[in-house]
Amino acid sequence: MKVSLFYLPSVGSRADIEAGRAGLRGDLYDQMLRELSEQARAADALGYDSISFTEHHFHVEGFELSNNPVMLDLFVAMQTERLRVGQLGIVLPAENPVRVAENIAMLDHMTGGRANAGFARGYQRRWVDTLAQQVHGVHGASPHQHDEIDAANRAAFEECFRIVKAAWTEDFLAYDGRYWKVPVEGTPWELEATARYGGGVEDGIVRSVAVVPKPVQKPHPPLFQPFASSERSIRWCAEEAVTAILPPLHPGTERRLVDLYAEVSGRAAGDGIGVLRDVVIADTDEEAWAIWADGPLFCGRNWFAPFGFDRGLADPATGDMADVTAHGLALVGSVDTVTRQLESMLERLPVSWLFAWLYIGLSPHDRILRTLEDLATKVLPRVTDASDP
Repeated sequence: MKVSLFYLPSVGSRADIEAGRAGLRGDLYDQMLRELSEQARAADALGYDSISFTEHHFHVEGFELSNNPVMLDLFVAMQTERLRVGQLGIVLPAENPVRVAENIAMLDHMTGGRANAGFARGYQRRWVDTLAQQVHGVHGASPHQHDEIDAANRAAFEECFRIVKAAWTEDFLAYDGRYWKVPVEGTPWELEATARYGGGVEDGIVRSVAVVPKPVQKPHPPLFQPFASSERSIRWCAEEAVTAILPPLHPGTERRLVDLYAEVSGRAAGDGIGVLRDVVIADTDEEAWAIWADGPLFCGRNWFAPFGFDRGLADPATGDMADVTAHGLALVGSVDTVTRQLESMLERLPVSWLFAWLYIGLSPHDRILRTLEDLATKVLPRVTDASDP
């Protein structure tokens, strides 16, 4: 099992956020960058596989100030030697897919082939609707939403994904889709240099374009999708060889989705599946729980639950909510406790990846550094199939 670190990132402590409009404070953003730098260098030295950032915009509240995950990737990569960098994920329905392909390919070159590529559909309408306004009929789609808005969001996502992959793997790209035309029909181009040294032009009209550079990794960087929780998403990930990352879900739901991915992909159960987990390790369970309650749990209840993310914890049959302290749905406690939680999770749920959610800003910087060290040096070596972070 590989271990990646997941960052929103947020700025400021709980007190800073409760004071209001923490996102407007440049000093808090600068503090986040300093802490991120030190944490990433520590993760690099400890042997973690990778680090990943979300994409969101307009977050004046202070949660999820990560409007450009590729820039954060490069910021980290320039300070580390082997740590891979990625996005969980770039919201394709609100992006130009050609620019996405170019940016990640550039990142792959600038990091010496250390780029991962993660793509999401986007659920926060405040910003997705604004940034996707030129893509007709596309809005943010909330988790567990199944209607025309969700269908348009999914269609735009899948079309953008096809364009990105083609841009990486084909010398010249021509795509005629519902949302995107590449190139635009009838575009004139009569440059003699293109006739001599380029391509894609016939009779003075652009018929295809070359998206350059191509990635270092062939055929493209590893692909991920956060945070898949529906059968439709899992089937799509399995068909496209995309690693599906599950948020904390009811154990029965988790197992059903893991088995579905295996059935569709023809791979072993858990191969191609990752899980997202809060991780807080302290000297005692009581200390870890206090840190978790003041930061991660505060964030979950005030920011993510209103978007419906907690609905996935409900038992599909009874509606009863799963206890996140059981079955390894959150890894919180002493070294011994977190070891038992992780062992319990892996016994019932084979997975290829653990994405450790660290809540920079909301958790104390020194505690995150300690958690990174304890997870890598004390917990993982004691857990079967989890010794390689």
